[in-house]
Amino acid sequence: MKKKKIIKIIKKKNKVKIVCLTAYSKSMAKIIDEYCDIILVGDSLGNVLYGFNNTHTVSLQMMINHAKSVSKGIKKSVFVVDMPKNSYNNIKNAKKNAKKIINETNCDAVKIESNNKNYSIINSLVKSNINVMGHIGFTPQHKKKFKAEGFSTKEEKKLMVEAEKIEKAGAFSIVLECVSSKVSNKITRNLKIPTIGIGSSKNCDGQILVTDDMLGLSGFYPKFVKKYVNLKKIIKKGVKNYRKDIISGNFPGKSNSY
Repeated sequence: MKKKKIIKIIKKKNKVKIVCLTAYSKSMAKIIDEYCDIILVGDSLGNVLYGFNNTHTVSLQMMINHAKSVSKGIKKSVFVVDMPKNSYNNIKNAKKNAKKIINETNCDAVKIESNNKNYSIINSLVKSNINVMGHIGFTPQHKKKFKAEGFSTKEEKKLMVEAEKIEKAGAFSIVLECVSSKVSNKITRNLKIPTIGIGSSKNCDGQILVTDDMLGLSGFYPKFVKKYVNLKKIIKKGVKNYRKDIISGNFPGKSNSY
């Protein structure tokens, strides 16, 4: 069943765009599952939910706990879980931790950020029947400062080779984060597997955003984020009216009381 879902995603390449979003809970997963092809439990939860400055201290158990919740809200989407920093620093650990994630969450795949040398780890997981999504460009687990990539000949060559090696290692798709439009287009056309862009232009086979960002909840709005609704404003209005009703005595009324 997992493999069939993965094949379905691969077959979308060059035919229909792939829609991806993040989720960290059952309630959000249940809402977005109807509209998504892929739902990712991203280690971005470290920033979004826990207020960390980066994703480096997100633990394996954090990822598993949130993925367990998300799994309860997914019916059709391909369910992918980020492997956090240091959980795949060698083949032995990668296999052990990936299997733990899959066994405890029943996800369809794991995602691994490239450090330009962990191709054998990806290949080892794939050979163990674990579906892997790759990730190149700005990789938050391995880079301290944000920088869009692919604007020099050297960077272009590096990214092209990196993408090819990840595909060769057996990944079923690859995230291109903040890669130049020109290079993301070249990579997408060069690969047989789908590319999922974030800040990497519409040239990619699909797109992903952090759901809290695009809904106006996080307060984090870099160039690559399009805010589709301002939920923060709507929530503030609701809470303000709640406060007003309590102070005035309008809530709870008879219909809200036993």
